[in-house]
Amino acid sequence: MLLIAGLGNPGPTYAKTRHNIGFTAVDEIARRWDFGPWRSRFQGFAAEGSIPTPDGPVKTLILKPQTFYNESGRAVGEALKFFKIEPENLIVFYDEIDLAPGRFRMKAGGGAAGNNGVRSITAQVGPYFRRARLGTGHPGQKELVHGHVLSEFHKADRQWVEPLIEAVAEALPLLAAGEDEKYQTEVMRLAPADKVDPRKAARGEL
Repeated sequence: MLLIAGLGNPGPTYAKTRHNIGFTAVDEIARRWDFGPWRSRFQGFAAEGSIPTPDGPVKTLILKPQTFYNESGRAVGEALKFFKIEPENLIVFYDEIDLAPGRFRMKAGGGAAGNNGVRSITAQVGPYFRRARLGTGHPGQKELVHGHVLSEFHKADRQWVEPLIEAVAEALPLLAAGEDEKYQTEVMRLAPADKVDPRKAARGEL
């Protein structure tokens, strides 16, 4: 069984912000693969379904923690323990400021790289989970990061946000089959995005 968690902040105030692209991604996954209705569980909203793979369907729980971003580990840890899911079968979708807008990278294990949501999950379940990192770009200066992640996407951002979200949902059978590298490649094939240094881009140095 897989647990797919999207990170974000609860409530309409944050719905369209960069920090909530993880919620947006799992919403589209649930829609694309016809998951059951969202229910209030594990300090969050959860939906159950399955993802088709060559070896048969993989039972999957999608979770949107409602604990606020920096406390995401509380909800994720509770769900993981309830279903006795190993951390390597946990996949977390979240915004990554160190990737250019529209870029996508899978990563297994490692540190939090300053992401408090990832740090919270690591504190609960250890570092050995899979990370689906959705590039949202960097504001260029460290002191601007907080405002950047909590700001809403601009209208112009739709040209990369929407294809990226559709791609991560469409290619999901590869991820469910454990083919993380192929999944990453397929997402970038479906939703190409320029590979640039996000900090230099923000400062106009490219």
